[in-house]
Amino acid sequence: MTDPVSRTILLLDIEKYSDRDDIEQAYLRRMLYDVADRTLERAGIDERLRLRADRGDSVMELIDANASVTALLRALLTEVPAQLHAVNRMASSSAQIRLRGVVATGYVAVDEHDGWVGSDLNHACRLLDAQLLRTALRERRDDFALCVSESVHTGIVRHGHAGIPAEDFHPVTVDSKNGPLRAWLHGPVPGAGDDHSEKGGTSVPGASSGERPAPRRDRPGSQAPEAHAARPSAPPAGAVFHFDGGAPTFGGSLVGGDQHGVSGGQVTGDVHLGGSGGESA
Repeated sequence: MTDPVSRTILLLDIEKYSDRDDIEQAYLRRMLYDVADRTLERAGIDERLRLRADRGDSVMELIDANASVTALLRALLTEVPAQLHAVNRMASSSAQIRLRGVVATGYVAVDEHDGWVGSDLNHACRLLDAQLLRTALRERRDDFALCVSESVHTGIVRHGHAGIPAEDFHPVTVDSKNGPLRAWLHGPVPGAGDDHSEKGGTSVPGASSGERPAPRRDRPGSQAPEAHAARPSAPPAGAVFHFDGGAPTFGGSLVGGDQHGVSGGQVTGDVHLGGSGGESA
């Protein structure tokens, strides 16, 4: 195995590739290679500066660290959408090609079987396969969704180079086998609001929907339980009347005889409603 060497990592993957038949898959693979080659040529990266691995529905490019990452990002943001639009406007619905892309940097080694080895490469693959990136592409009218690693954002994107608007990239965190991975998504984050994480669009268990249950209607003549009456959050201002036997008074006025419609306030002791000398309620 070779010693790990610093590389720029470019990954491109076809959306819903496995849903197509063999003829359509072959066509999509040709289009994928064509898009990748034209984009790298536009960035000034010729074949001597890159290695390619074929993964069926995706291509992986290891690019020499001396090649311009700024030019690569600029080409991805302009050339890829333009090429996809030109291809798809003439293609049938079954031959439409939409791509997810990842740009990362890191150290990668090549083993004796021409296999690629490196944790930075593994992280880039995790980003490519993240549900957030899949959802971002599905929710867009554009045919391309791009995510860059934290190192690419720190070294290139955040500086606002021409053709790479830093404000169009948003921080996201995706889950992986190796724990959370922080990255930057170009374009709107799907369903995240202010929380630009992979789980930002999910509903919170137990959260209120804003709906209130309909009020309960008691049968006429039934006795309402104590919990049924709505209670104010603070005691109401004004006098509290006590019924402790004898003749009660309201504001200094004597009350005697049958009383009807007693409500509110505090009631204690023996209270008789519905006529004097009758059964207690």
